[in-house]
Formats: sequence, C-alpha cells, structure tokens
Amino acid sequence: MHTRKLAADGLTVPEIGLGCWQLGGGWGDHWDNAIAQQTLTQAYQSGVRFIDTADVYGDGASERSIGQFLSSHKDLTVATKLGRGAIYPDGYSRDAVRSATLRSLERLGVEQLDLTQLHCVPLAVLKDGRIFDWLRELRDEGLISRFGASVETVEEGLLCLQQEGMTSLQIIFNIFRQKPLATLLPQAQEKGVGIIVRLPLASGLLSGKMTQDTVFKADDHRHFNRDGQQFNVGETFAGLEFATGVALAQEIAAMLPAGMNMAQMALRWILDHPAVSVVIPGASSPAQVLSNAAAASLPALPAELHGRLAALYRDKIHAAIRGPY
Repeated sequence: MHTRKLAADGLTVPEIGLGCWQLGGGWGDHWDNAIAQQTLTQAYQSGVRFIDTADVYGDGASERSIGQFLSSHKDLTVATKLGRGAIYPDGYSRDAVRSATLRSLERLGVEQLDLTQLHCVPLAVLKDGRIFDWLRELRDEGLISRFGASVETVEEGLLCLQQEGMTSLQIIFNIFRQKPLATLLPQAQEKGVGIIVRLPLASGLLSGKMTQDTVFKADDHRHFNRDGQQFNVGETFAGLEFATGVALAQEIAAMLPAGMNMAQMALRWILDHPAVSVVIPGASSPAQVLSNAAAASLPALPAELHGRLAALYRDKIHAAIRGPY
C-alpha cells in the first residue's frame, strides 16, 4: 500500500487506515472484542498501519480492544480523540483534558499517544484557544507525541490551521461533501498539516447497498441521529436526508467504472486528491476491511468521471446538505 505524509516531522502512514467507531460493535450491536481482534488482524494483514479511535467509542471499549492488539503489533500509528462524553459541551479545562489523556494512555497500554485529536469540540472552545495550550503542554511533557483536531465545518478547520503545532485535521470529505476542496485542503497542504478523512462512505450511503426500505437498529446512529437529534446532523449520511441520499447514491452507482465496487470508487475519489494523508473507513467485519484496503491499489478515476461527480455535487448535492459544514 502506498504511504503518504501525515506530519511535518516526517511521519508517513499507509493511505488507507481503519476508523474504529464501529469496531466490534457500537452501531446497533453490543461490543464484541473477538470481532474487534479479527478486524484489526485483517486490517494489519492488508497493510493498514493507521488506526483512529476515540475515548467515547464503545465507552472506552474501542481503545481497550486496540490496546490488546498493540501488545503484539508495535508498528502501528494510533490516533485517538478527546472532548466528547462528560467533558462536552462546557467542561473543558486543563485538568479535564489531562485526565482524558491519562485514561486513553491506560486503555491503550502505551506511555505516549502517537496523535491525540480534539473531538468536534464547540467553535467557542476553538476560538478561545486555551485548549491548544493544554495540548502543547501535554506534548512538551511527553504524554502525547502530536496533536490535531477532528472538526465538523470548514470554518472550524481554518481556525485550527492558525494554531502552532497542529499535526492534522480530521474532516468529513467524500463525493457528497466536496466543500473542503475550495479552501481547506489547499491551506492545509500549504501549511504541511495532514488531512485525515472520516466518513468517506457517508455512513454507508456510498457503499451502494442501501435502499429506501433500509431499516437501522434503534441504537445505531443512522437511526437515532439521521436528522441530527443527538449530534451534528452532518455526521450521519453526510447531512443528506436519507431518501435523498439513497437516490443520489443510485445516480453515482450508474457511473461506476469496471473493476471496482461503489465503496472502492468512493475511496478512490478521495485518494485522488493529493492533500489527503489517510482515509479511515470504518469496518464491522474483516471482509469490509479487505475490500476497503483494496481501493489503494486501484487506478485513479478518469478526469471525465471527476468532472461528472463535481457537476453532480454542484447541481444536486450541495443545496441538499443540512446543517453547518
């Protein structure tokens, strides 16, 4: 698998990683560490060396599963996140950030975090700026090696780029969410800040497997947050209303090149943008990992197809996205 630069200090990672929100459970299923270990093993065997998690995924279970895997696989770069859960929306303090970091260190079983990221914290907290000072303190103390931020909007991303020492931005960027192309990606590339792409398949819409009749389990975020009831509406289905998203996905499916499935085309579209450092599709099974990793070996999409997808975004998708982005 090809590698790309993630950090200004020279850190490179394979261009397909693994997002661990649903690792072993979490999307309507109970956590299953056996499935988590199988999924991590398949990812590793497929060349994946970048793992993204958060302290709230599975209420810490994701970090514990990864920590178990790390005990015998030392060559992984693991990124975690803090800033949701009990600390959200107004519990941010030096002590709270430090405590969250120490708990992640314990669950992952490491002495230093490779990369810790702010987890979609409020805009006011980013503007205040003190939270970045606390991260710099943790870096200087040696508890974290690098820090970055996972953001929900282009505005938040541009604000973070003003901070000294930023390693990376984690953003939603996919065929449905092309807005970062205009300003955020070029500025990040100019500043040497890595781009980690989450939700590349728009909560599964861009897998091409959903229909208007698809039903999700009650505790799957695609059920309880499809209209932004619990957190930012843009975090589910890229902000599209579900029926609209299914119809648009069907239009995209009609453009599928030979030799790849729709999820692979969606991942390849992202990888065709050189500002991207790593894409972190989630997976709830080893088979999904294998299919996702294969996208790295596929050829770039034709320029004509990129043009058609850009036109679809401009003409039909952009105006249909709900919520700030």
